[in-house]
Amino acid sequence: MKKIFLAYILLSICLNSFSQDANLIIPKPASISYPHSTEPFVLKNKLNIFYEDPYLAQAVYLKENIAKQTGIELEVLKNAGTNEPSKIGIYLVPKSSSNYTPEKYELNINKQNIVIEFYDLRGLINGIQSLLQLIPIGQFKSANISPVHIEDQPRFSYRGMHLDVVRHIFPISYIKKYIDYLAFHKFNTFHWHLTDDQGWRIEMDAYPKLNTIGSYRNETLIGHFKDSPAQYDGVRYGGYYTKSEIKDIVQYAAIRAITVIPEIDIPGHSRAAIAAYPELSTKPDTIWNVATTWGMYNRQNNVLAPRPATFRFLETVFDEVAALFPSPYIHVGGDECSKIWWKQDPATQAFMKEKGLKNETALQTYFIEFIANHLKTKGKQTIGWHEINEGDLDTSTIVMNWGTEKQAIEAASKGFKVINTPGKPFYFDHYQSQDPKDSLAIHGYNPLEAVYNYNTIPTAIIQKGLSNKIIGGQANVWTEYMGNEKKVDYMIFPRMTALSETLWSNSEKKNYADFLKRIERTAIPRYQFWNSSWFKDYVKWDLSKSAK
Repeated sequence: MKKIFLAYILLSICLNSFSQDANLIIPKPASISYPHSTEPFVLKNKLNIFYEDPYLAQAVYLKENIAKQTGIELEVLKNAGTNEPSKIGIYLVPKSSSNYTPEKYELNINKQNIVIEFYDLRGLINGIQSLLQLIPIGQFKSANISPVHIEDQPRFSYRGMHLDVVRHIFPISYIKKYIDYLAFHKFNTFHWHLTDDQGWRIEMDAYPKLNTIGSYRNETLIGHFKDSPAQYDGVRYGGYYTKSEIKDIVQYAAIRAITVIPEIDIPGHSRAAIAAYPELSTKPDTIWNVATTWGMYNRQNNVLAPRPATFRFLETVFDEVAALFPSPYIHVGGDECSKIWWKQDPATQAFMKEKGLKNETALQTYFIEFIANHLKTKGKQTIGWHEINEGDLDTSTIVMNWGTEKQAIEAASKGFKVINTPGKPFYFDHYQSQDPKDSLAIHGYNPLEAVYNYNTIPTAIIQKGLSNKIIGGQANVWTEYMGNEKKVDYMIFPRMTALSETLWSNSEKKNYADFLKRIERTAIPRYQFWNSSWFKDYVKWDLSKSAK
């Protein structure tokens, strides 16, 4: 009898399932309320998703995700003539207003229909993500979705995740999966770090040696770069993304309302470029190799020399990049630019004297301004790491601060817009535990609780009246010690999930104990559904516990 009863229960679960509680959504919505009626909407095969132009791609996206998540197959149908839901189904309803909150959405669920109202594409995608979190995961004949009314919008306009594909390159399939992670968590920006000392990962027509030479290194460091003696694997490593692949990624991201910002890191971090074209270096007669180790700053020459050939190179490269990426922003790096190689080069010193540049910091600014001005002619705005603020730079450039509160204040005080991405706690290449047996990382300790509780607008900035200069935040994923997709997943989850709420939800909505409950009931089932790995000891290494 017990076996029969158990089989009946399993069959019931298979035939029908009930939605998640709206209070378990990540990131926490701004407002959740419940209608008087408790009769659910029944999601089942052949129901329609009604859309209006130009949102067919998003209707198909929703249909495909529901099918993957539940096995329930819906139809997609253009809504003719009215925004008023008259038939049972899911309605994607665009609203128009000259004064609206970007990315805002409303989600209404009742017995008759599900309606997502939105003002822009990102609002629609955000509403879709909340709906998907309310729909159960499994294979069902139908699913009951409880009535709810959600009004929601983000705290910050810029909410990003970075991925370094230079130290280790990842297949297109994983780049798409990573973008899906971002969409689910309501991020709106993918910062794609495409060039550095250890490789050049983007196809270039005008400078083909960037791919035949600059995209490959002879071997890769084994273990930590501070180990002595250093050990290498002796295996040639590399590759690059073709322009066709990049266009595919950009289109994939666009359907999900994710802006892809490419980074071409100059004038430092350019060892792969000068290995391909030595004439761009301060020692043009030298044969350079693509870097095989990490941590090049002031250790190995990796800077571009201020020569006419270099500036022609930069214009051409950024022209090709700008043509590939519709993003209004291009990231030019600008970090960790070793000055010692410029000091040692007579030709560079002569250039500085000719241009009236008082020191190497001014030369660094000259490089950044040269590219920023060129990108303006392409309708692009420049983003750079906080080191670009060391000189006297035009404040139309956006500063991405990976330093401390001090650097954020300096940039904001000068008038720059700032994206806050401090190494502590937004570097996800740092350890998330203090367990000596934990998987190898670069250094540092950024546990989940630190990510969740970090205030993206530090108190000192609020006190100085500069809050409006902080436009958002981002976590950075440098992959020196992430050689495969599972390791990346392990390092980003659940910290990415915490960051999503840190950047989306207002401070008064945040509650770490409640968030931990939602990690368990919402996030982890999703990691499992994605077949992703994650750091499982996040509670053990809470700051309050690990400090004891």
